[in-house]
Amino acid sequence: MKQVNIGMVGTGFAASFHTEAIRKVVGIQAEVVAVASGHFDNAVRFAQEHSISTKYETYDRLLADEQIDVVDLCVPTNLHLPMALQAAEAGKHVILEKPLTGYTAAAGHDQDELIGNTVPRQQMLDHTLARMDELEQALRASGVKFMYAENWVYAPAAAKARNLIASGGGTIMRLHAEESHSGSHASYVTHWSLAGGGSLLRTGSHPMGGVLHMKQFEGLHKHGKPIRPISVVAEIGNLTKMDSFLAEEPKYLRHDLVDCEDWGAALITFEDGSVAEVISSDVVLGGIYNYMELFCSNGRIRCHINPNDQVVAYGPADDSFGDEYLAEKISTRRGWNFASPDEHWASGYPQEMQDFMEVIAEDREPLSGWLLARDVVAVIYAAYVSAEEGRRVEVPL
Repeated sequence: MKQVNIGMVGTGFAASFHTEAIRKVVGIQAEVVAVASGHFDNAVRFAQEHSISTKYETYDRLLADEQIDVVDLCVPTNLHLPMALQAAEAGKHVILEKPLTGYTAAAGHDQDELIGNTVPRQQMLDHTLARMDELEQALRASGVKFMYAENWVYAPAAAKARNLIASGGGTIMRLHAEESHSGSHASYVTHWSLAGGGSLLRTGSHPMGGVLHMKQFEGLHKHGKPIRPISVVAEIGNLTKMDSFLAEEPKYLRHDLVDCEDWGAALITFEDGSVAEVISSDVVLGGIYNYMELFCSNGRIRCHINPNDQVVAYGPADDSFGDEYLAEKISTRRGWNFASPDEHWASGYPQEMQDFMEVIAEDREPLSGWLLARDVVAVIYAAYVSAEEGRRVEVPL
């Protein structure tokens, strides 16, 4: 059995479910052998919770550990690209949480400069593209694997959709996808300088990744090359800054975003003339809403990633079912709830890590890799240009 040793970077929400998913890998001895955090106390706590032997105070020390084959970067968006670049230069394979990057303070700009979104979006797009090119060159030079942790690609619903497309042979004419909920877990998402954008980048990366992946897959399956996006029209909004909402009490939605949007919608056109609609939002109650629909020339496919109705439970009180987990981000445990039997499996996290470990052990490319990561950011930043300038914008390929 082949051995893959992982160094976990970050100790938050994503790091926890990545670690749990790695433990479910079969056929490969995959193990998180070390963890690093900017706050060493967090690394110590995380190591104790997940039975990890080695703790590091710095990322540099973790990269110097010769036993580590791959780093799993579960860090704020402003650290994604520079840390991935460091890993490539150190000869470590890279697992990177979405999105790949954004225009942030870590890209050479002071936080104060980005408050209030004072930088033109075209400048943001150009700068971000240049930084992604720099990382791509480093990945090619080092030969390490780059694995983009977009779980929508690995969700069972998406996997079934791929099988149906491959077997049916029809054309994907149109796609519609959305991820919405009541706000992020993370504290850094309030400022553009740390998050690199608002809901359209942070939340919208999932449905954007889903629709771009489906067209990539269709093109590869039919013609041996991916079908890629060529243009986008978009709009964004700050709905929790509406006067009527601000006057309400109590408030059930997160409303502390400083200079990031909490709603976005993008219309994408692909090389073959097909289209996609992507929506993202932080103003939806009732739990996470992850949904993708494919309108094909020979059929129609609905992917209910989250929620699904395998188990629906009613409770007259918040403690009707004790402390048993029901579903992520639900507003209340009273009444009817979609009680997910295995939310991580339905979201694709174990399948994602299984693929990534096989990529390293078998020296092959991942299902979710560089091209998807790069195109998601390119489309979203082109969408920001569109929303600012009120026009259709070409996606730089």
